[in-house]
Amino acid sequence: MVDYSFTEEQELFREAIREWLGKNLTLEQVRENDTKHELPKSLVKGMGDLGLLLLTLPEEDGGSDADWVTATIGAEELGYADISVASPVFYLVQASWGYVINSLASETVKEKYIRRAATGNGFIGIGVTEPGGGSDVAGFKTTFKPNAGGGWNINGEKCYISGTAEAAEVDGGYFVSGFNNRAAGHRGMTAAFVPINYEGVEITKRFDNMGRMAISTGGFKMTDVNVPADYQLGETNRGFYNTMEGFDAARVLVSASCIGAAQRAMEIGMDYIKERHAFGQPLAKYQGIQFDLADMVAHHEAIKTLVYKTAWMLDKRYKENKYNALELSKYISMCKYLAPHHALDTFRRVLYWMGAYGYTKECPLEMGMRGVMSYCIGAEGTANIQKIVISRETLGRDWTKTR
Repeated sequence: MVDYSFTEEQELFREAIREWLGKNLTLEQVRENDTKHELPKSLVKGMGDLGLLLLTLPEEDGGSDADWVTATIGAEELGYADISVASPVFYLVQASWGYVINSLASETVKEKYIRRAATGNGFIGIGVTEPGGGSDVAGFKTTFKPNAGGGWNINGEKCYISGTAEAAEVDGGYFVSGFNNRAAGHRGMTAAFVPINYEGVEITKRFDNMGRMAISTGGFKMTDVNVPADYQLGETNRGFYNTMEGFDAARVLVSASCIGAAQRAMEIGMDYIKERHAFGQPLAKYQGIQFDLADMVAHHEAIKTLVYKTAWMLDKRYKENKYNALELSKYISMCKYLAPHHALDTFRRVLYWMGAYGYTKECPLEMGMRGVMSYCIGAEGTANIQKIVISRETLGRDWTKTR
């Protein structure tokens, strides 16, 4: 029989996080962070002290050895607290990509970069998207050429990368992949850890995003960046597959943060319609609004169940080798396609309930609408890419070849 309950440890974890976030990341603080375009160092350090950062890593590497369901709870609760989804981005890129990087990294990279990040004194991110595109990993321009020291000479440019300003401030770094053998296609790619402050790395700009303002989004150029051999991540020619693994883990946590934000939006909206009166009675008494709410709640519960089922499948894959990457990809893409659009639709509908107030910045919901939109547009994979994956794994690859 299927058991949908969380373990006692997971329930306690959720309770502890919600209590801490309720004190340290109020909606007023989220608004301040959004306005100032920064995450307070005290918040980041507090997340580290709480064990939230890189919690999926083994304890010896600074993590909590948390399973993916627990990591998903963390993402949901952060999305609930920070509806702008800025701090969830800070959390999820490290919990997901940090896990993949750590599993492939040398002891040198772990000691110099990863363990610091787990305490809030460093940053581990993903530097994949390029000016020419992001979803088509096999179409990247970045090149890896062997250098004299047995490592790689890397040239290329990355853009729309989360956390570049934060990474530079704490001497963090990024998972970067590129071609060491372009003639071999996606089988000729390799990955490496590239510190943001390394010689030859130049931060090109900080983009003026429309949402999730408290965490930077920037770009960086790599010109003859010579990384040593022990900065390589995983095996030569496996860079494409390692990149896909990172995307898979991140998409589940992205979806969970959207679920948390949507839940908070509905609660804010319900508080409003119970208090706001029109024609002698609360707005909540009107069937038109009740039906709107019913539609949102039904979709919310269905998508939330899918997200947690997929997190459970991730645990089965890593712990019991029960599912392979292709079996999981369909479910992961369904999460990434549905959850952000559900969150965006929820914010839009609730703002409609609020009339003129909803169109002001006195209403916190506009932060959420701007934030979750980034996940509909792209950020760990565009909507149409998710549809391609879902169709491919449903019809079969012979019917959905893209090359």
